[in-house]
Amino acid sequence: MEEKTRCEICDKTFGNEDGLMHHNKAKHPEKVPKERKPLPIKKIKNWSIFVIIILGISLLIYFAISNIKTLPPTDMQGHIESNPSSHILKEPMPIAIQKHMLEHADGTGRPGVIINYNCKDYSCEKNLIENLESFVLDYDYVYVSPFKGMDAKIALTKLGKIEILEEYDDKIKSNI
Repeated sequence: MEEKTRCEICDKTFGNEDGLMHHNKAKHPEKVPKERKPLPIKKIKNWSIFVIIILGISLLIYFAISNIKTLPPTDMQGHIESNPSSHILKEPMPIAIQKHMLEHADGTGRPGVIINYNCKDYSCEKNLIENLESFVLDYDYVYVSPFKGMDAKIALTKLGKIEILEEYDDKIKSNI
């Protein structure tokens, strides 16, 4: 029994095993086997739930944003007092200028009409752009411009209204 209560390192004797254990913890901690703490299951569960909720919210936000349609403006809020260089544009018309043209074409007179097209994301007929450009020549308040990333092939906009078209046809004349 003496061996169980005797410290092998410093050769001290203790009254019981409990005394030897406390001595070893205080004087020889490297000899004491470390106690394994149980896995904090509740913490792991709580953190897992938290991560799942954050991922779920992130996915909802991503899908909500990715499903927003990109279309030309139909209001004039945030417009600038500037006119496009021409009624037929080969580069996209800035949104602020489009809004100004909806207010009044060429800065004075009647409200303008803008025909935007997107032939980068949609397959357009062979003569679509030429047809739109020649159509605009008959009106002094109509503009035609490409619109990158628009979620429509053709969008005809007036102040407060938008008409989405899949092809060039007579609907354009009736909507002007």
